[in-house]
Amino acid sequence: MNEIGKKIKEVRKKKGLSQEELAEYSKVNLRTIQRIENDENEPRGKTLSLICDVLDINTEDILDYGKYEDKSYLIVFHLSVIVFLAIPLGNIILPLILWVNKKDKIIGLKEIGANLLNFQIVWTILAFVSIAIFGISKIMHYGQFSILLYIFIALYILNIVLPIIFAIKTKNEKAGKLYPNLIKVIS
Repeated sequence: MNEIGKKIKEVRKKKGLSQEELAEYSKVNLRTIQRIENDENEPRGKTLSLICDVLDINTEDILDYGKYEDKSYLIVFHLSVIVFLAIPLGNIILPLILWVNKKDKIIGLKEIGANLLNFQIVWTILAFVSIAIFGISKIMHYGQFSILLYIFIALYILNIVLPIIFAIKTKNEKAGKLYPNLIKVIS
């Protein structure tokens, strides 16, 4: 067996669920949960899907088709966003390259990457729109749009602080979908 049961047990404990709660929420028999966690049975199909839904994990991650855990890569991935300070659109291009190269090899990167890239696309659009409207309003001598400069600065600070915070959270075992998911462009 692939030690799927041990992985399920580990995730269940991290989520603070008992076997009984997992069985109740997933609508899977308690004895089945016990057998899975003791590696007596290997969950398949619907059972695995129900358990993974309750534990908020993907079945691919639990089955580990050649995947491995690489926390340092996830940390670098989060911090790669900050390259936007030197390269326009670098906050999308570099993470996209890192994501495409390893999304099927590192556990959790597929979801984390899609979450990060969706946020960066929305952030880039908001930052561009705010500074463009501010610039046009200055050229046209409209004073009521000066707040957009402060919004632009706040967006820049946000896109520096969030990756650092999320890299620290990833280092401290809190990897997952951390960015707010405003619009889903990439899945």
